[in-house]
Amino acid sequence: MDTHAVEQRLIDLEIKASFTEDLVEQLNQVIIRQQQQIDLLIAEIGRLREASRAQPGDSAPRNLRDELPPHY
Repeated sequence: MDTHAVEQRLIDLEIKASFTEDLVEQLNQVIIRQQQQIDLLIAEIGRLREASRAQPGDSAPRNLRDELPPHY
């Protein structure tokens, strides 16, 4: 293998490594945003649970079958 071919392969590998680093960083940012969204959703579920517990009225669990529209 001549020096030029080895040099070109090295350049190609460096380019691929650079693109890979960029992609990994982009994916990392997506993961960070998704984790933030998950954390917000978990907090919202907690607030909804507390709000439903604080509501006066029937404390028995609801049966969704009782809430079916009349045409069922």
